[in-house]
Amino acid sequence: MTAVSKLLLACALAVPALAAADGLTAVAELKGCTNAAITGQAMLVEQVTAEGIKEVTVELRVKGLPDGKHAVHIHEVGSCEPCAAAGGHHDPGPAGQPRPDTTSDTVPATDINHPFHMGDLINLDVKDGVGTLRHTTSRVTLAPGRLSLFDADGSAIIVHAQPDTYCDEESDLKKGCAGGAREACGIIKLNK
Repeated sequence: MTAVSKLLLACALAVPALAAADGLTAVAELKGCTNAAITGQAMLVEQVTAEGIKEVTVELRVKGLPDGKHAVHIHEVGSCEPCAAAGGHHDPGPAGQPRPDTTSDTVPATDINHPFHMGDLINLDVKDGVGTLRHTTSRVTLAPGRLSLFDADGSAIIVHAQPDTYCDEESDLKKGCAGGAREACGIIKLNK
């Protein structure tokens, strides 16, 4: 058997396993926290790599935000009424600390885990009132497990007023460094 034949056989054997594990999808309909003109949608698709690692691709489109960069995070509670009900950043586990900083803090938080929370995503770039984001992460899953977005109280996507500066050092922890006020929220719902 040639090297090329072996490679083709390995790929053919891997594809059915991947196809069986892939396919979980979820959606979040985003609405403005205080501005009804802000709307959007997030699509989440889980796929499994050849090594068996679950990855979730997040595709987000939002209208009505001011131009510029806006922090985007998956938050720990599937609630948006009010937007603060979504809690902190999704960060399960024994060492998880979901709270990097809030605009109401009189002093910055001491959570040095930011920007390494499981729910930390990249900034959304808004131009002419429309923002799009596509990001793949292995920090969360749609499937059951320790990193699942679908624990007992679910999860939500929050778009913030300012960019995330990815503050991760004691000296970087300034009020609002993780995006500041919440502009939009959407509860993540698993597609059946």
